[in-house]
Amino acid sequence: MRSSQKISLLIVVGVALLAWGLSSLAGRRVETSSLTEEGKLMIKKVEKTDEEWKALLTPEQFRVLRRKGTERAFTGIYNDRYEPGLYVCAACGNPLFSSETKYDHGTGWPSFADAVRPGAVTFHEDSSFMMNRTEVRCAACGSHLGHVFDDGPPPTGRRYCINSVALDFKSAGADKDAVPAGKTETAIFAAGCFWGVEDKFRRVPGVLSTEVGYTGGRTKNPTYKQVCSNTTGHAEAVRLVFDPGRVSYEDLVRLFFKLHDPTQLNRQGPDVGTQYRSAVFALDKAQEETAQRVKSELDRSGAFGRPIVTEIVPAAEFYLAEEYHQQYFEKRRRRDGGNPDECGGDACGR
Repeated sequence: MRSSQKISLLIVVGVALLAWGLSSLAGRRVETSSLTEEGKLMIKKVEKTDEEWKALLTPEQFRVLRRKGTERAFTGIYNDRYEPGLYVCAACGNPLFSSETKYDHGTGWPSFADAVRPGAVTFHEDSSFMMNRTEVRCAACGSHLGHVFDDGPPPTGRRYCINSVALDFKSAGADKDAVPAGKTETAIFAAGCFWGVEDKFRRVPGVLSTEVGYTGGRTKNPTYKQVCSNTTGHAEAVRLVFDPGRVSYEDLVRLFFKLHDPTQLNRQGPDVGTQYRSAVFALDKAQEETAQRVKSELDRSGAFGRPIVTEIVPAAEFYLAEEYHQQYFEKRRRRDGGNPDECGGDACGR
């Protein structure tokens, strides 16, 4: 065989080996993606830069979805939700889990026995925190969802332990194959004791997550005891993330005024102090204008019989309250089996 023929043969063999290697890798990737009967990929890959994700997601969503964070146990909005519907990726809208496989494992995070369809999620080894676990990611955009364990119910025996903030929920009446826009917005309200205010906002369809904290003051990283001293300038507040396609900011402002007495200055009932003041912390000009318009309308109507004293001010840094304050009423219901409706009593003595 001449040298030129040998070279040609080596090139052909090399190309064939390269093609085989690529096809093998492609085959392994296909196993983590959903397929049609014809073997074609059903899931469209979504790729964005960190800056693009930051513009699309809330800070908490970015921390969990793109930085593999974990929300605190029993704080997620979907932990105790069981109405019929579909759970999709909060980052890209890829369908992930059905309410039909959701169950209460008692861990404090939404638990599912199986994904909604083969290839909806991918699995990756996770050896962080000195543990060997299996991480679960969205097959479409690669976002971190949670982990899967082998202590679930039959027939799968699996428990998908998923962060609520990584999910969006579509009720059974919605088109299960439609992909939501994924746009969310944030609002911050202060209306007295944040326990009851948060609990009522969490029941609003379209409110995706809530957390209570302190804002509007001058003390950095305040404690509850410091805020109760009435010297920090902070108000007890609720920060919520909502889907503007399901509930508008104006609807939330109107509900805010219904949840408390906005004519009381620096108090709500027996709770007295600037930390219990009525305030809307606007995150942009549009929110400020909406809140001012609703406040003026209610004032002109005489709906409360007295002038509204609610402050409408630009949002300041929000400091998360201690863990035991988060979703306090829900924790109390689980612990005592009661149904608290009011904070009541001396707030700082709680």
